[in-house]
Formats: sequence, structure tokens, C-alpha cells
Amino acid sequence: MIKGVIFDLDGVIVTTDNYHFLAWDKMAKKEGIYFDRNINERLRGVSRNESLNIILENSKKEYTVTEKNELAEYKNNEYIKLITKLTPNDILAGVSEFINFLINKKIKIAIGSSSKNTVDILKRINLLNVFDAIADGTQIKNSKPNPEVFLLASSKMFLEPKDCFIIEDAKAGIIAGKSGGFKTIAVGNEENEKIADYYFKDLSDENVYNIFK
Repeated sequence: MIKGVIFDLDGVIVTTDNYHFLAWDKMAKKEGIYFDRNINERLRGVSRNESLNIILENSKKEYTVTEKNELAEYKNNEYIKLITKLTPNDILAGVSEFINFLINKKIKIAIGSSSKNTVDILKRINLLNVFDAIADGTQIKNSKPNPEVFLLASSKMFLEPKDCFIIEDAKAGIIAGKSGGFKTIAVGNEENEKIADYYFKDLSDENVYNIFK
């Protein structure tokens, strides 16, 4: 019996991918480092510091820990400026209806996101007080594909992983969910259909409801 659903945030509840790209792109240009959308795809579901290390693979310069921290902070400040544009209108298709369905079914819901800006984003889209638990990048040491954030979310709901579904758009998130003992639903990227228990283009697909009936 499914007792809980843990949502990734970016790409599942709302899309801020382009804001991340623009912020990283600005940082890369400042440092004279090549960066494009293909590289950006590798950053999906990955922590800020790990994302930075991926970008710095294209740099000829060796950066100190202090310099890396400064670059990560620069990127985050640019990102924060961009997400001020977010409103409830940016919630992805089918999300609000699906959340209401789960609440009516008395299935607990949580956020499991590597983002350190999770609370701010949820505030801007008016969903902060909807979830039973929030686990994010400010509370964990290991980002996806490590299942730490999902295990934290399930423990905050007092549920076992086997009783929860993870909803993810990133391969790293699906791998994290499966390695943590969760059932998985992939949305968005069709490539994840091969590794997830279920796949839907988005949460407006009525077939997603059949899983929980």
C-alpha cells in the first residue's frame, strides 16, 4: 500500500532549468570557460558544488576551494535574481490537481530536492505549506544519485521507503530513488522510461492516478 509520495522540485513541480542554465552560463563566461546546454544536461539533479566541478572540467585553470566557493556563490546569487520571476502560474501541468488527489486520498506528500533554494521557490509558487515534509540541499551531505534526500523525506513522514513513490525528471534522481528502496515515477525525459517503474510525459496524464487507486 502506498502511503507517501516524494516529489523532486525542479522539473517536476516547477521548471527552473533555464534559470540555472543562464546563471551558470554567466559565471562560465565571466571565467572564460566553455559551457553549453549539453553540459547543462549533466547538471540535472546534481548539487551546486558538483555542478560547478563538472563545468570546471573545461577550464585550464586550477581553482582553490575558496575560489570554487566564490564561483558557486556568484552563480547562486544570479540564480536567486532570476527566480524572483516565479509565480504560481509556473507550476507544471497536472501538478496541483495531482497533489489535491493525494491529499484527498490521505497519502502523505513531501519534497525531496537537492536545491538549497527549495523553500524560497515553494514560497514563490504558494506551495510551501502544502507538503507534510521538506528535505532539501540545506539538510544533506550527499546529493543524488545518493538517496539521502529521499530517505530523509520519508523519515520525516515516518514512512518506510517501500511504502513511498519518488517522482523525478532526472536520471540521477531515479537512480537515487531505486537505490533507496523506493518505487519510482519518471516524468519528462523519455530516456528515464527505461529505468523507472512508471513513466509519464507529465502529471496531467490521467494514467498516473491509476497507480494510487
